[in-house]
Amino acid sequence: MIRPGAGTVLRRALVAWGLGHLALGRTTAGWALLVTEVITAGLVAWLFVGLANTSAYLVPFLAGVLFLVAWAWQALDAYRLARPAGAGGIQPERSEAVAIGWLAVPLLVWGSGFWLAAAHDATPSAVLDRFVAAWTADELAPPVWDPDVADAATDAARRLGRGPDRFRDVRVRIVEEGPDGATAVAESVHFERRRTTFLGLFPGSELVPVADETILRLELAPTPVPLPGGGDIGAVRWSVVDAHALR
Repeated sequence: MIRPGAGTVLRRALVAWGLGHLALGRTTAGWALLVTEVITAGLVAWLFVGLANTSAYLVPFLAGVLFLVAWAWQALDAYRLARPAGAGGIQPERSEAVAIGWLAVPLLVWGSGFWLAAAHDATPSAVLDRFVAAWTADELAPPVWDPDVADAATDAARRLGRGPDRFRDVRVRIVEEGPDGATAVAESVHFERRRTTFLGLFPGSELVPVADETILRLELAPTPVPLPGGGDIGAVRWSVVDAHALR
C-alpha cells in the first residue's frame, strides 16, 4: 500500500475524526475516533438544546470548544504520524499550513454564532433587554410573551403617545434582583445638566437622567430547567411573569 503524504492525511483528518488515521492504516484508532466524534457531537447538541438559553449556558459553550480542540488534536496527531521520520516536528509546507488554518473557521463560527442563539433567557438583564427590544418595536406577541404582560406593556405605551420617538425619554432598569426573582421598572425621565470636575481640577458638565414617574413595573422569575431526558444541574430560565401599567 502506498503511504499517503502528510498533507493528504491532514486534509482527510480535517474532514472527520479518524480519517487521517485510517489513511495511515491505523484502523483501530481511526474507527475509534470516528465513533467518538459522532458521540461527542451528539453530546454537544444535547447540551445545547437543553442548556443554551439557561443560566448554565457556559456548559454547552465550553463543550463545543473542547470538541473543536479535540478535532484539531486528532488532525495534528495524524499529520505528525504521517511526517517522515526525522522531519523535526511539524513544519508544514504552504498548502499544509493553509489546511491547518482552516481549523480556525469552525472555532470562529462557534464562538460568534453561539451567542446569537444562546443565553437569551440566562439572566434577568438578558430577558429585560429582549423585552425592551420587543416592546419598542410593538412585537410583544404570544407565545413568546405572556398575553397579560403584553397587555400591560401596551397600556403603558399608550401613555407615551405615538410615533417612533415615544420611548426616547423612557428608562428601563432592574431595581431588585435575587436568586428567586427580580423586579424592573420603566420610568419616564428628563435630563438635567450637572456640574462635574475632571481629575478634581477641570470643570465640566454632564447630562443625568432624572425619573419623573414609573409607568410600568415588571416581575421576573426563574424556572428550573432539567436536562433533556432528566437530570438537574441547577440551571434556570428567566422570564417576565407579571407586569403592571401604573397610572
